[in-house]
Amino acid sequence: GDLRIGFTNGVFDLLHPGHVRVLAQARAACDRLVVGLNSDASVRRLKGPQRPVIGHAERAAMLAALASVDYVVLFDDETPVELIHQVRPDVLVKGISYAHKRIAGQDFVESYGGRVHLAHEVQGWSTTSLIERLAATNQRQAA
Repeated sequence: GDLRIGFTNGVFDLLHPGHVRVLAQARAACDRLVVGLNSDASVRRLKGPQRPVIGHAERAAMLAALASVDYVVLFDDETPVELIHQVRPDVLVKGISYAHKRIAGQDFVESYGGRVHLAHEVQGWSTTSLIERLAATNQRQAA
């Protein structure tokens, strides 16, 4: 049979257990997982000038090293819609927090019989909260 192509996307700045678990769920829903990775320029537009902490070449290398990730593709836009049109995935994976929102590319993927798969997110893990925890630790050590 044909291989089911999955697609998910994100910034993946400071890779953490939340990322790893969502990617594992994404890979379990397909045969080949393509990860759309926000370029440094798009991250700055989305998150501000202090981000990303890690450049896109290194973020891509870390993602590609994970067993659950088959391909990593950089994109420069606000959303990965153009990339989704090129990949034509069978399964579009997003975190469950998007359950009641229209997901970028959802209409296109459903138009040819593809589906959206919602992955369970791990509470308490975010790059932003990690950065805040590191900053707090540094302040305590400096005091």
